Amino acid sequence: MPLHDFVYNARPARVVFGAGSLQHLEREVLNLNAQRALILCTPQQRDIGEALAARLGSRAVGIFDRAAMHVPMALAIEAREQAAALGADCAIAVGGGSTIGLGKAIALESGLPILAVPTTYAGSEMTPIYGLTENSLKRTGTDLRVLPRTVIYDPELTVSLPVDLSVTSAINAIAHAAEGLYARDTNPVMNLMAEEGIAAIARALPGVVADSGDLHARADALYGAWLCGTVLGNVGMALHHKLCHTLGGSFNLPHAQTHTIVLPHALAYNDKAAPDAMRRIARAVGHDNAALGVYELARANGAPLGLKDIGMDGAQLDRAAELACANPYWNPRAVEYAAIRALLQDAFDGVAPRV
Repeated sequence: MPLHDFVYNARPARVVFGAGSLQHLEREVLNLNAQRALILCTPQQRDIGEALAARLGSRAVGIFDRAAMHVPMALAIEAREQAAALGADCAIAVGGGSTIGLGKAIALESGLPILAVPTTYAGSEMTPIYGLTENSLKRTGTDLRVLPRTVIYDPELTVSLPVDLSVTSAINAIAHAAEGLYARDTNPVMNLMAEEGIAAIARALPGVVADSGDLHARADALYGAWLCGTVLGNVGMALHHKLCHTLGGSFNLPHAQTHTIVLPHALAYNDKAAPDAMRRIARAVGHDNAALGVYELARANGAPLGLKDIGMDGAQLDRAAELACANPYWNPRAVEYAAIRALLQDAFDGVAPRV
């Protein structure tokens, strides 16, 4: 394929990758010229938050352990106020997209530098994209102030991630790269990262499912998540992300599972409109069709396949389609209500995508 016109802006990021790399935490805090770190985590990850605080000693000024899905606005305000009250000069977000999203919400208003320590494959740590939910509507935006300054990727921290969440979190990462391949502002560098990231995750998942403690497979998955997250942070997203933001923000569905279920259907919707992207995705997952390949990857590794299985009410599908079609993201194929409603029905039922 001939190169098309493109613009590529490299984003500043420091990545520390490798098993055991959490040992460098204090060094990386000091590298930010910081001395007073507020640690962010979910209630379920309080133990790891305390372990990070113990590593930092007096350089840790507190733990805010109430990060939640979709970053409720009230929670973001409370976390900002605590950071200010403690005199924090950086925040360490340890966990998945919910915790890193909370860190971004703090940085958005305060400019506080964020050091991210991902324990899932969400990829949010590599993006300047933030999301806040208020009155059941999720608002997203882009601001370089929220991009974490440093990311520590330690595969050992992902070993405790349950296998079912590992699978959906990793396929969520694939979604970032897949949509990046047909973004209107894509470029050759992002295309390379996207295909390599998808391929790394596709080869990692069977190993993670077979042995959740397989550090080689865990490292492959985390490497893929880094690349896919980088794509998400550098180019625009399309229909798939609009659908998932709608389903998550307005119907409170779990983030990674929603992405896993919707992705094959969004790819099928865009199949004819983005043939080169689909060829790359299919090649990366080892299939002759992108949408079916991703669907079968999810099914083979035990992921949920239907929105009905993760709490969606079928009576809400009409409203979901209406919201998804209102102010749609750019997409290579026109966003049409009837087709979107059919897509959501297939995703609800968990059937194979229409190809």
